[in-house]
Amino acid sequence: MRIMITGATSGIGKALTVAYAGAGHQVIACGRSADKLDELKQESSHIDSLCFDLTDFDNYPNLASEQTGLDLLIFNAGDCEYIDDALNFDAKRFERVININLISVAYGLQAWLKHLKPGGRLVLVSSSARLLPLPRAEAYGASKAALSYLGRTLAIDLEKHQLAVTTVHPGFVDTPLTERNTFTMPMIVSSEQAAAKIIQGLDKGLDEISFPSVFIFFMKCLRCLPFSWWRKIAKRIV
Repeated sequence: MRIMITGATSGIGKALTVAYAGAGHQVIACGRSADKLDELKQESSHIDSLCFDLTDFDNYPNLASEQTGLDLLIFNAGDCEYIDDALNFDAKRFERVININLISVAYGLQAWLKHLKPGGRLVLVSSSARLLPLPRAEAYGASKAALSYLGRTLAIDLEKHQLAVTTVHPGFVDTPLTERNTFTMPMIVSSEQAAAKIIQGLDKGLDEISFPSVFIFFMKCLRCLPFSWWRKIAKRIV
């Protein structure tokens, strides 16, 4: 298979890149750090790279002829910044998160979706945060909820083009992003474990991949509570 992965230089993206390349697939790794991309390429001859900023559409690279005809297009890149003072809402911070987590995906869809072969699959890495309104997550949660909605609508509209869509909803994953968190992260899994779950789900052709299963079950149960009840619980989380 030929696979394109954004956010490939760390966390889940890097684990997916290494795993797929190790299995003999050709991977196009996308990221902003030339040094980290070079390190990835040294790990396997099956890894090519594209170095650019996903939020800068005017400077998107064109795919070389040998890089077209994708079987998997995985949008994994993302960031998280918290809104620490909702009363003094930080619109620029909100904009940064929305741009990388959502708008850049739209840029990528415009640039690369047409390179997916019939029978190929688009993968959007969202988050279990879309299930519940969480404290300080106004920007991150909104971006991931929108990304999940985008995935479901694309699944409907792309079916006639013989393209499948999978949306991924991880719980807490040990990445450089979550290392910045100062709160307890229950049932956290490693990037390698997350990548294995995603690959396993994609091999099965799943429309949605959510993990860890117990964590997701509890999140869905909490979502069934009246919002007034959940609000009291969420305030205790803070």
